[in-house]
Amino acid sequence: MSKDALIIVDMQNDFCEGGPLEVPGAMEIIPIINRLIDKLELVIATQDYHPPNHCSFVSQWPVHCVAGTEGAELNKGLKTDRIKHFVRKGTSKDKEAYSGFQGTELSTILDSKGIETIYLCGLATDVCVKATALDGLSKGFRVIVISDAVRGVTKETGEAAIEEMKREGVEFTESGSLEGE
Repeated sequence: MSKDALIIVDMQNDFCEGGPLEVPGAMEIIPIINRLIDKLELVIATQDYHPPNHCSFVSQWPVHCVAGTEGAELNKGLKTDRIKHFVRKGTSKDKEAYSGFQGTELSTILDSKGIETIYLCGLATDVCVKATALDGLSKGFRVIVISDAVRGVTKETGEAAIEEMKREGVEFTESGSLEGE
């Protein structure tokens, strides 16, 4: 699996239990992600990392993942010792960035390592996981979402996002297939 990478999408405090944009079930996937971290050589984490006056705070979302705050940090339950790259997105006050590829060096990192397949896990299925998956496809990567290691904002929007990703060519698997179960 040397041509593969695991991308952990936005497993940040503000999206976990007690955060202003808490995703239901977020804490349930941390043990799964921690097991997956040891299965792939290249592990990358994306993070929303917004300035305090970010454009999404005006009408779309409550204030979240402000650069330098505890809410922007990866959840402390997540094993971070094997994460080789931390990709911060949404760092410009006037540009939204749902995809880990948008305005970041993610594509360059993957290309420089000869990565062909990206496995995605994290939050939220219907927002940043979906955007990262679709952008990954457009950049020529094989994209596989680990379905038991993602959670959506709501059950309905999460399911709709999964159907959209499938229509576009994103593949899905369960964590057990990477864990050798």
